[in-house]
Formats: sequence, C-alpha cells, structure tokens
Amino acid sequence: MVGGFVALIIYIIKIGERLEPNKVKEFIPTLEASNWQQFSDTFSYNFRNPLAVLLLQIITIIGAARLLSYFCSKIGQPAVIGEIAAGIMLGPSFLGYFFPEMALYLFPISSLSNLQFLSQIGLILFMFVIGMELDLKLIKKQAYDALVISHASIVVPFALGVGLGYFIYEQYAPENVKFISFALFMGIAMSITAFPVLARIVQERGLHKTQLGAIVITCAAADDITAWCMLAVVIAIVKAGAITSAIFTIIMALVFVLIMIGVVKPFLRRVGNKYYNQETISKPVVAFFVLVLLVSACISEVIGIHALFGAFIAGVVMPDNLRFRNIFIDKVEDISVVLLLPLFFVFTGLRTEIGLISGAELWWVAGAVIAVAVIGKFVGSAFSALFVGQSLRNSFIIGFLMNTRGLMELVVLNIGYDLGVLSPEIFTMMVMMALVTTFMTGPALNLIDRLMPEKLPFDDLQTAIESEKYAILFSFGNTLQGRKMLRLCSAFIKNSTKTSSITALHITSTNELNTFNLRDFERNNFAPIQAEADRLKIGYNKMFEAAGDIEREIINVANSANYNLLIIGIGQSIFRGTILGKLMGITKKYFNPFKIFFKLISKQKLYNINSLDDQSRNILNQVKSPVGIFIDKSYEKSERIVVPIFDAADAFLVFYISKLYENSRSKIIILDSTRIFKADNDHAAGFSLFDLSKFKNLEIIHTSKPDKKILENADLMLISLSSWENVVNKGESWLSYTPSVLVIRQ
Repeated sequence: MVGGFVALIIYIIKIGERLEPNKVKEFIPTLEASNWQQFSDTFSYNFRNPLAVLLLQIITIIGAARLLSYFCSKIGQPAVIGEIAAGIMLGPSFLGYFFPEMALYLFPISSLSNLQFLSQIGLILFMFVIGMELDLKLIKKQAYDALVISHASIVVPFALGVGLGYFIYEQYAPENVKFISFALFMGIAMSITAFPVLARIVQERGLHKTQLGAIVITCAAADDITAWCMLAVVIAIVKAGAITSAIFTIIMALVFVLIMIGVVKPFLRRVGNKYYNQETISKPVVAFFVLVLLVSACISEVIGIHALFGAFIAGVVMPDNLRFRNIFIDKVEDISVVLLLPLFFVFTGLRTEIGLISGAELWWVAGAVIAVAVIGKFVGSAFSALFVGQSLRNSFIIGFLMNTRGLMELVVLNIGYDLGVLSPEIFTMMVMMALVTTFMTGPALNLIDRLMPEKLPFDDLQTAIESEKYAILFSFGNTLQGRKMLRLCSAFIKNSTKTSSITALHITSTNELNTFNLRDFERNNFAPIQAEADRLKIGYNKMFEAAGDIEREIINVANSANYNLLIIGIGQSIFRGTILGKLMGITKKYFNPFKIFFKLISKQKLYNINSLDDQSRNILNQVKSPVGIFIDKSYEKSERIVVPIFDAADAFLVFYISKLYENSRSKIIILDSTRIFKADNDHAAGFSLFDLSKFKNLEIIHTSKPDKKILENADLMLISLSSWENVVNKGESWLSYTPSVLVIRQ
C-alpha cells in the first residue's frame, strides 16, 4: 500500500510539471553558491529567526536562574536572590559590559518587547497565586497584632521614602515628573514586603508551626493587601497627574474591588464547593477561572491601576476551599515560577545597569536608599511588635523578616520605570536595595539566634533523646522508602523500646509548597509511616521540615541532638544508563565546585568511585554521629543478616550485630576474611567488648569471597563504609547478588 501510493505521488508530480509553462512566466536562475554554502546560509538565517532567538533566550535565562538559585540555596539564601542575580548578570551590568557582542546577539533590542510581554503574563499568573495564598481567615484571627505591625511597617518607611524623595528629586528624578508622583513612588517602594519570600524563609526555619510564624506571615499578608491598594492609588495619581483628577480612577477602583468581593466571591465560593478535587476540576472549570483572572486583570488595566492589581484581587476572591486552592495553585504556580518569572528577572536585569552608579555622590545616594529602606521597615515593624507585647527577640525577628523585599519590590520598581517615574539611576539603586534587604535577612536571623538564643522546637526532643540509651534518626524521601526504613530501625530496637527511640524525618523542598498545603503535605507523607508503626506495634517521633536545601537541613537536624545512628537512603544517579548521562556525570564528577571546595579545606577526598551519590557523601562528611546508608533491594525483614569482615577496622560492626540479635533474634552470618574470629565462635581479643558466646544463631565463615547462595538467601547485609568502597572499587562480581545493604560509617 505504501509503495503504491508513493508511486502515485511521483506520477502526479511528473505529470504536474507539464503544467508549469502556462504558470511560470519568468526565468528563475539557479543559485550559484555551493550546496554547503546554501545550507550554512539557511542555518544562519534560521538561527536569527525571532522564534529561535526567543527560545534561545528562554533556555539561557532558565539555565542561569536555576544555576544561581542552586548556589544561593547552598549558602542559605532564598532562591529568588539567585534569580535576581541571574537577571542582572545577563544584563548590561555583566554580560553587556564584558561580552557586548554576545549580549547584543542574545538580547537584541528588537526582541525585548517579546520578553516584556511574556514576563507580564508570568507576573499576572504569579500575582494570582499570591492572592490565593493569602489566608484572610488567618488575618482575622491575628487582626489586632497584624494590623498594628503591618500598618506601622508601611507608614514609617513610606514617610521616610517620601522624605528621601524630597532631597533627591531635583537632581535624580526624570524630566517632566511631578514631585508628588516621584515622592509617592519612593514611599511605596520602601514599604513593600515580599510575602512569598518571607513565607519560604519562615518555612525553612521551622517557624511556620509557631505563634511567631503565624503572626509574621499574617503581617506580611496584611502588608501586601494594604501596599497593593496604596500602589493602585499611587498609579492612579501618577497617570492623572494630580490627586483631584485621580479621584474618578480611585472611585472606579473601589467599585471594582467591592464588586469582586461582594458579588464575584460568593459565586466563586459556590463553584469551588462543587468542584474541589482532581476529578471534578476539568478543563472547562479551569478555563472559567482563568477567564475570571484575565477579565479582572483587564478591567484593572483599563481603569488605570495596572493589570497586576486585578490579578491579585482575582486570587483573593478565589473560593476559600483549601483543596480547591491547593489544586489550582499547583496547576498555575509551576509554569509561572519556573518558566515565566525568570523572564521578568532578566528583563529587570536588562534595565539595571550598575555602571550608571559611578562616582562617590551616586554611591552615597545608593547607600542612603538602602539605609532608609532598612531603618524604616525594621523600626516600623520591630517597635510596633514590642508595642503589642512581643518579646525583644521576636520583635527583632519580625523586623528583619518584614524588611525582606525580593520579587515584590521588583514588580513595583518595574511599574514605576514603565510609568517614567523612576530614572535609570534610581531604578538601579532600588534594585540594589531589593537585593541587599533580601540577602541580609538570613544572616540577620542567624545573628539573632546566636546573640539571643531561644528554646528551639527540637530541644524537647533532645531532652527525650538524652534520656534514652539508644536513639535512631532516619530521613526518608518517599513513603515507601520511609516504611522500609522504619522496619529496619525497628529491627534494632524492637525488644528495647523503653530504652530506645526512633525519629522519622521528612524534609521537603519549599519550592514544592505553598502556605495552604503544608499541613496536608505533612499528614499525607506520615500516614503510611504511622500505619507501618501500628503494624509493627512500635512508637516513633515525627519531624517534618520545609527547607530550600534538603541536604543541609538533614545535616543540621542530625547534629542538633545526640543521635546514636542516622539512616539515610542512597540517591539514584541521573548520570547512568545513557551516553549523555555518562558525559554529564564525568563533568559533575571532576568539575564539581563543592567537591573541589571540600578537597581544598581537607574535608573530603576526591574519590575515584561512584559507590555513593554526592548528597550521601556530603552528609557523611558533616554529620557527627554514626551514619547508615540504606540501599534497598526489596527489603522486607531482618531474619538473615550477612556481615562481611574484610579488615580489623570493621570490628565496630559487632555492636550492630548485637543490637539486631537482641531485638530481632536474627540469624547472623559473619564472613570473616581476616580470621580474627575463631571457628568455635570464640571472639578475638579485639572484640572483648562484645560477648559473642551469647549469640545462639551465629555462623562464622572464613572466606574472602561471599558465596552467591548465602547472599541470595539473606535479607540484609551489614558492611562498613571503607569495605564497601573497597569492593566497589575492585568491581567484585558478588555485588550483584547482595540483598539490601546497610553501609555504616562509625
């Protein structure tokens, strides 16, 4: 059939060529260039195609944003710092300064309008999510404290910003901009708090379950609502030119908000109560709510108070049903945060030219901008927190957290720049201020913890652990892994629960969470673990954390209490199984900056093996207590345990053998290649601490190569880290027969 139709196509083309003399009147010369030249010219033309340029820009932007976000997470900074820094580095301040031809090629002036519109769509979706993440019920519960602190944190920096505007207006304001417009924008820019960044910091520091965390998130939410309403008024004044002529715009904006809250919100609540799960939220339902968002944004833009305010209000009036908001936020957030928001950061970076701040005078002005922003926000927040009865420590924490500006500041600055209210120099100074105030939050909170320490959430757990004789901590990534780890921990303490404890730790990335689904996420992740604990009839302590750097948080938790053993799972390498993966793995292995850093400070060796992933390796290097790395191969029970002894240094494994035997009555098979054990089950002098004669189910085999049958019949292998790395380096064939493995570093 295929052959016949291909022949038919060729036949039609042949006879169709006979029609050309009546249609083609002019002679079309053939190109004299070679075939290769024609191909290369076509390739070059396609590479300059607007769509190809846009796609190349997006690839570059997302790659740079993810890379710098990763580095920021490693030094304990919010990811947004890395994304803003990526935007500045791709702009004239770095790429345009050092590599002007590359910058012009990547970001030609003619393409910037495409980036701007895409970034605006991303901001509209993002502001919609921010509106949905605001819990108005929480604001009502903390109404008094939240309103006092948030309004004080606005009015103080607003007044200082207006005052600063008075001193710099004549020299630095753009031409034809009235003082009221410039001063009000300076005030509102000083007053903004970055609610999403603040919420992430609160989660990462474990404050989200405390009263302090609830207050500061509520303050930030109230701050956002007030600040955006004030921004709408300021925009109306700027566009109208005077307060009197802006009254009509303000009235229309108030009517719009009242309709959205009084008419649209009750209707959407009924819709949300009907459609609240994955099955019922179909494409038509999603399309309806997206239309609500777009119509709201469009109306606010037409009124003259900016589309972002309409998107924010649309998010606020979404149904209060938490399940509905969780699902809808998940649908919208990823595409806006991962794909479109980095475009906004880079577009901001293209407008930010640090080279404009030249000369001592401009740097003094930049310093004044930063100082006014920090002092105004901190004083307004901290002193009002003291006024409503917060402790000095909590007041300082609230002050520094409310000083976080991040992305929200950039949104306001770009609005001011588009309206022509901010000059390029002032815009650059304000972007620098946004970076500094966000960057300083983490170090400031660390300093408070050092100077004014307070009882931390794990202190009670620490007290409980210190009263126990043996405490195990295990960190799990998914529920299946967590159930198996709990089963393994149970084998170590099953018959000694009164003198032992197990703590289950689950750390999730803050990028995966919003303020609504945090508790649901915790409950869902621990439900299977609790079911397994009930089946095993064993108790355990639960610890749930949200963090930007999961690896670092595991290390901090493990070192925060005197655990006798930390058990972690081994990561799955993405660099195995494909040619591309192997090439990437080689690059990561030999050019890993963190591995080189630890080598330079003599904290780790540049191992030539791939027995462990980088996360496990870093945890081993920095956790003080013994660490067990669990390699799961369908682990179910611990009835038969194989323990290879390849070196006298493996002696410490007898302690864990003893634990397993006492609590699970496991069959222990010691594969002794060193002959430090005698065949009659007596122990050598090096093992005098442990009486092996009490083991009724112990078998010692003198062999240097484990038997395949023994390995295949075992449930678990216990092996020291040094021996494991040694056999992996040698590529021992018997490794393919091993059961689940617990690699222990004492």
